[in-house]
Amino acid sequence: MKVIKRDGHMVDWCPDKIFQAIERANTEVEEEEKASSIQINNIVKYIERMGKKRILVEDIQDIIEVKLMSIGKYELAKRYITYRYTRELVRRSNTTDQTIKELIDGENEYWNTENSNKNARVVTTQRDYLAGVTSTDITRRFLLPEDVVQAHDEGIIHFHDADYFAQNALHNCDLINLDDMLQNGTNMNGVMIEKPHRFLTAMTIATQLITAVTSSQYGGATITLTHLAPFVRLSREYYEKRYKARKLSKEQVEKFVAEDLKKEITDGVQTFQYQINSLTNTNGQAPFLSVCMYLGETDEYKEELAMIIEEFLNQRIEGMKNEKGVYVTPAFPKLLYILEEDNIHKRSKYYYLTKLAAKCTAKRMVPDYISEKVMLELKKNEYGEGECYPCMGCRSFLTPDRSISLGNIAKAKNYIPGKGKYYGRFNQGVVTINLVDIALSCDKDKDLFWKIMDERLELCHRALQIRHKRLSRVTSDVAPILWQHGALARLEKGESIHELLHHGYSTISLGYAGLYECVKYMTGHSHTDGGCGHDFGIEVLQALNDACKKWKEAEDIDYSVYGTPIEATTYKFAKCLRERFGVIKGITDRDYITNSYHVPVFEEIDAFTKLKLESEFQKLSPGGAISYIETADLTGNIDSVLAVIQFIYDNIMYAELNTKSDYCHECGYTGEILIDDNLEWYCPNCGNRDHSKMNVARRTCGYIGSNFWNKGRTQEIKERVIHLDNKDK
Repeated sequence: MKVIKRDGHMVDWCPDKIFQAIERANTEVEEEEKASSIQINNIVKYIERMGKKRILVEDIQDIIEVKLMSIGKYELAKRYITYRYTRELVRRSNTTDQTIKELIDGENEYWNTENSNKNARVVTTQRDYLAGVTSTDITRRFLLPEDVVQAHDEGIIHFHDADYFAQNALHNCDLINLDDMLQNGTNMNGVMIEKPHRFLTAMTIATQLITAVTSSQYGGATITLTHLAPFVRLSREYYEKRYKARKLSKEQVEKFVAEDLKKEITDGVQTFQYQINSLTNTNGQAPFLSVCMYLGETDEYKEELAMIIEEFLNQRIEGMKNEKGVYVTPAFPKLLYILEEDNIHKRSKYYYLTKLAAKCTAKRMVPDYISEKVMLELKKNEYGEGECYPCMGCRSFLTPDRSISLGNIAKAKNYIPGKGKYYGRFNQGVVTINLVDIALSCDKDKDLFWKIMDERLELCHRALQIRHKRLSRVTSDVAPILWQHGALARLEKGESIHELLHHGYSTISLGYAGLYECVKYMTGHSHTDGGCGHDFGIEVLQALNDACKKWKEAEDIDYSVYGTPIEATTYKFAKCLRERFGVIKGITDRDYITNSYHVPVFEEIDAFTKLKLESEFQKLSPGGAISYIETADLTGNIDSVLAVIQFIYDNIMYAELNTKSDYCHECGYTGEILIDDNLEWYCPNCGNRDHSKMNVARRTCGYIGSNFWNKGRTQEIKERVIHLDNKDK
């Protein structure tokens, strides 16, 4: 028998809890009013003889009260009722004590594995998580309607980032307008930051700005190196002026300028890398940052930009030293490399950068690749012009800018009339629909499937509206670095950000998870089969897009379909599905469900077929998507990496290659740290199983994680098949 608790979770029937509850009431009554062990046992046996597979905890308590009164224990029943009422008051008034204690003691599984780039045992992270526990409690009890909370608890939907929702000023991801802040000055903590005059200074200020910005939001943020390229030229001019003043020859000036400029670029990039990985923002981690490398963003400073990109790639190939002084793969910043005509062909001027990027990917898993050609086809603005820009964080993409005709609504100082704007825009938040639950709830009845889908979509819609409305009350004063000093806008003090939530300036995301399991259950086929499974998968995603289009037209808010990177939630969804529907072979028999539209990790498929197939589904995830392939060690086979890169450019908007880059502190092993059948990590060379004595880097959900994962995600990582081997090496 399973007992359904108040929060919707199911636990095993435990008779001892009945004995304990009645014994507590026994202590408060006279001897003649006490229930004997035999009488308590009879109540337990009565409940068990009912033969129910599932029973509500409230029904159990009602039965106890009736049975106590039926044997004349009226005072005891009264005490039990009073105790039950008191416990209910405690539950409603404070639901955080036990969670906080477990968090502080390092015993809470959820918080210990909630984010693979956060260490829940260090005080900076604990401070963020303690605030998160409180925020989640307030969100559940006061800010969300009961049906949304219940659906979230049962894994029907997922209301993301409830641990930040109580603070109505916080949004999800953004593209930082670094150009505006660096070129036109900004302000941090009441201190004016003027335009820097050297590249090294610009890089130092950039890391400070990034840390400040990411402390005022909770998702990923992205900058572009294009915004830093002008400062390389300023440094060049500085050195030229200095050496010319010494009356050196033209050849000497050029030689010394080139040497000094190269060193400054090296120092600047190194400063940036160290700062980003050593600074901690208010979220208790290094800034969740992506860095875009897009030559097509500039004509004037293209040569300077190429120099910065080259240095970034060289330093990432080298890696960063761990506590043992060994170079390992850092998690951040994530690198985004835009493929374009200027760098994709062997005859292209900047092909040398693409070869360097391929070498970096084989060694360190980054950069990821965005195809300018495909993106220009998929992202059209209101004038029908294709647009290319990076994702925000790991995979969240803006919709094309619909606010062009409205003018400079963000009051940015670098605004160009008539031109689409990317940097300075953001995402309002995410609510994810569990597609697997819809399929299992309808029991393969397609008419019922679409009926339930409509109901669940409307539930998600209401939850997203709550997110939007909470942000709509925000004024620029709550985060001056974002809304007043150029990161996202230059609004006046006290001015509302309301306009920036409409007209397509920002997005809000309808996430989805488990397309594979949904399709497999409904059709008996994978969505990769090219037949009915594929067609039903496309139909499902189109329904999500149709819903977003309807909401957008009615509210002038850019709802957008988002292939959710469910990290901890993949385990939660899997557990909830088993509790609700039992173990169903091939559907609920794993501790994870498949992310977004991905081919399941255990399905045998080659790299090129996978990317081509997923490109169809990626088109239907305009608010965020990324595809990947798992590879063998390709550090000695860069030609294979380049072949994949070329394929990405021609076929899919956004993709990445996943390899392994691990290190064992005990024996110095630098191959792949493995996972055993009990989902424990171990060094295959010396057997070390101590997490604190190994560096493991794995692609988690579009970004690299390095602090280990929950049971569900660990099983998913273990079951990943190789899509590109190294047989031709």
